[in-house]
Amino acid sequence: MTFLRPEATALLWRWREALLGAALLAPGGWLVLAPGWLLALPGYGLLFLGLALIWLGAQRGRFRGSDEGRGAVQVDEGQISYFGPLTGGSVAMRELERLTLDRQMFPAHWKLDQPGQPPLLIPVNAAGSEALFDAFAALPGLRTERMLFELRKTRHDAVVIWERAPLRPASALLH
Repeated sequence: MTFLRPEATALLWRWREALLGAALLAPGGWLVLAPGWLLALPGYGLLFLGLALIWLGAQRGRFRGSDEGRGAVQVDEGQISYFGPLTGGSVAMRELERLTLDRQMFPAHWKLDQPGQPPLLIPVNAAGSEALFDAFAALPGLRTERMLFELRKTRHDAVVIWERAPLRPASALLH
């Protein structure tokens, strides 16, 4: 028996890390303020951990969408695989050349370019796509806040989020 509607459960699950961080702030604040100086050090640790979880959870919550799209994503040992109804494929993270967010399609798609292979297109709402956040965050020089900002825009264009070796002219902007 469940006490919450499925929509409410999905919303709580989307922001689970941030909610856990907020839950850690209360006992951390109590340990710092109430019992005395001896328990203040673990209290400061809980406060720091809670704030870090809120920051990380806010980023992950902004990245997550509904998992109601077509296909499934799997990230395993540095390899991103997409199993779709019409297309699919895999890309090794160490060989990834460019990551593009293509909003010209509906829904928007991540476009992963690897040399010598056709680009891999992954819908942003594919099942398991939340695992892409950690995979993308491991890319050297990726600006996570900029990626999240571009993900929430409603324009219908393609934007390069990250590229390993710039193949564009130096005068062209990345974002």
